[in-house]
Amino acid sequence: MKSSKPSVSVKLRKFKPADLPRVYQVLRSAYGHQQWWPGETPYEVIVGAVLTQNTAWLNVEKALARLKEADALTPEAMRPMTRAKLAALIRSAGYHNVKADRLKNFLAFFYREYKGEIRLMSKERGSVLRRKLLEVKGIGPETADSILLYAAGKPFFVIDAYTRRIFSRHGLVPNMDSYAAWQTLFQGAVPSSRAIYNDFHAQIVNLAKRHCRASRTLCETCPLYTPSF
Repeated sequence: MKSSKPSVSVKLRKFKPADLPRVYQVLRSAYGHQQWWPGETPYEVIVGAVLTQNTAWLNVEKALARLKEADALTPEAMRPMTRAKLAALIRSAGYHNVKADRLKNFLAFFYREYKGEIRLMSKERGSVLRRKLLEVKGIGPETADSILLYAAGKPFFVIDAYTRRIFSRHGLVPNMDSYAAWQTLFQGAVPSSRAIYNDFHAQIVNLAKRHCRASRTLCETCPLYTPSF
């Protein structure tokens, strides 16, 4: 595993949980509202959340484009599709056979519990929906929370590798690996708001891609490194 230490010699600001609302405001001022997750419909968001497991978003975009070209990016169109055909359409996302199974697992759950309707799923209490999603084979906490936040409009903070990378480097939670512990920290420090959780997570993704990269950091130009923070 690569070290989470930055590749340049700088002294990074150490953050405490109480600093997180300020972190969000600094990023929002620097980058503007991110209007994320990229997806035209809630179901496209759900499919994207499954496909992005263990792959870059660029590969997911290619798979989504193939699904759109085949008029297959709706639950009604995808449900009767064979696993083999679905896997072929999403090949660019990697692990295409595994992810085809996971999409089929979600669809079985979606129709069994909510008749294939986002409206009905979104009416479910967030904690109950999360528990049900985690019972679907192939859906873990990050995927479940992405579906909850971006498709169902529930205030669950999404913890991903970018979040761990950035805030571990800033000393927020050293040596903490538990997804639940990370999420509890963020949700305890940041006001419970679907809109804020949505944009804050998007700001983190943007920051990681621009400045806090895995192998090469650009700390001196990072908004969180400036003296005015």
